[in-house]
Amino acid sequence: MSNQRNLHQCAALCWREIGSEVEILLITSRDTGRWVIPKGWPMDGKTFAEAAAQEAWEEAGVRGVVHPIPLGRYSYWKPQLHKHLDVSVFALNVKEVAGSFPERGQRKRIWRPPSNAAAKIAENALAAMIANFV
Repeated sequence: MSNQRNLHQCAALCWREIGSEVEILLITSRDTGRWVIPKGWPMDGKTFAEAAAQEAWEEAGVRGVVHPIPLGRYSYWKPQLHKHLDVSVFALNVKEVAGSFPERGQRKRIWRPPSNAAAKIAENALAAMIANFV
């Protein structure tokens, strides 16, 4: 892997419509238990959008239609690596929510309206992306 690739992650902003309302999916991180969106490293043979969709399945148990163009980017501090990481965020319209998935016992998941979900997010740029998601 190149150094640039090591410093870039991809994430899925998972959303669904319930009636006329939009809900955003949040999951807990495995290490701190804070609310986040599914994210991870790029994967060989997959676009960033496809990798984000794969992370959504593994971490949150959701599948759907991922948009190929990122909604935006944000950065966060990864203490274990002692580095700031850039994250490209892709919208994923959830079509399936599974009861069983790879990281089921390691995370919690909640659905919230965008403004409520944004209030739970520590990274300001990601919180703004979520709050403004329509």
